[in-house]
Amino acid sequence: MVLTAPTVGATDMETRLTLAEILDHLTAEGALYERAADGRLRCHACAHQCLIGAGRRGICKVRFERDGALRVPWGYVGALQCDPVEKKPFFHALPGTDALTFGMLGCDMHCAYCQNWIVSQTLRDTHAGAPPMRVTPKELVALAKAQGARFVVSSYNEPLITAEWAVAVFKEAKAQGLLTGFVSNGNATRAVLEYIRPWTDCYKIDLKTMSDRSYRQLGTTLEHVLEGVRMVHELGFWLEIVTLVVPGFNDSDAELHDAAQFIASISPDIPWHVTAFHKDYKMTENDDTTAADLLRAVEFGRAAGLRYIYAGNLPGCVGPWEDTRCPTCQRTLIRRYGYVILDYQITPAGACPDCGTHIPGIWPPGGRADVRLGETLFDLFRRVPRPVSRLRSDVVS
Repeated sequence: MVLTAPTVGATDMETRLTLAEILDHLTAEGALYERAADGRLRCHACAHQCLIGAGRRGICKVRFERDGALRVPWGYVGALQCDPVEKKPFFHALPGTDALTFGMLGCDMHCAYCQNWIVSQTLRDTHAGAPPMRVTPKELVALAKAQGARFVVSSYNEPLITAEWAVAVFKEAKAQGLLTGFVSNGNATRAVLEYIRPWTDCYKIDLKTMSDRSYRQLGTTLEHVLEGVRMVHELGFWLEIVTLVVPGFNDSDAELHDAAQFIASISPDIPWHVTAFHKDYKMTENDDTTAADLLRAVEFGRAAGLRYIYAGNLPGCVGPWEDTRCPTCQRTLIRRYGYVILDYQITPAGACPDCGTHIPGIWPPGGRADVRLGETLFDLFRRVPRPVSRLRSDVVS
């Protein structure tokens, strides 16, 4: 694929290079690898743990061997947006705030319904690819501060495969008092999770299916992801889990039951978001998810004993399942409509004001006074993802 438009700050020479050549230039030596006995490089960024020979690439296509070292993505973003934190979704982490969200290019999986395939399937699908925008960690954090964001999140493509860059950004973000997070497929290794843990607060995992066969169609195994969930929880990240309910793919009673039971076996306090699918990328034959589909999934979560279940992507259509309720006395603590917080009652100490039950999460220290609330139709239109202007020439490397 040849770029049809120059990258921001690109030289004339760069505009004539293929996207692969430009991305290979925007790299640094990785930290998450070791040399095998036969001289090949074992990458530990994701559960594939690719064994990469001379001049070869890993499954993700963007981590590769050159001159005896593993080169990894560095110094650019392929997507950049300021999102409501509820879009990630993190419902138990600073509700009502914004997250400067960045992604790079490439992925270790190839989901047929990926909504971000333009960036995730780069170098795998000839129709995918976005011009990279060069930037430094300091500049990204400055953009977050300028946007009023209190989070910096790595998302859109799979952040595990660009973990070294995320850590560089997150170190700057943490120094400025911002929260940090991964939005991930969970196809992790202990090595990568221990590497990012000192700099990463929150971790969202897509639990896509409870069928190993289906997971292999997407590009990994069920056990890799289940083990990823176990490790993320064990290492103390704030964890929320999403299951995109896809009719005809993962919406059987057996799979929804198994997903809820698995999450409850790790902790009933892990929020489970069941969200609505719409036709995208290569999956255009399956029906869109209905509110009834989501409410059926909610019932499996309730039966499993999960305390915080949310039905997403269909605001106003799922009754109280957009809200956070106290699991002890059932008081509504956070009332939502889509990404808008309509009411907030959790105390500054993170508890129900009626019965004192502790509500797990990362809550604003000022309580209700520290939460941006919405009331009018205007708020519904204002509380949406917003593009961050392309990086200006005076803020690129």
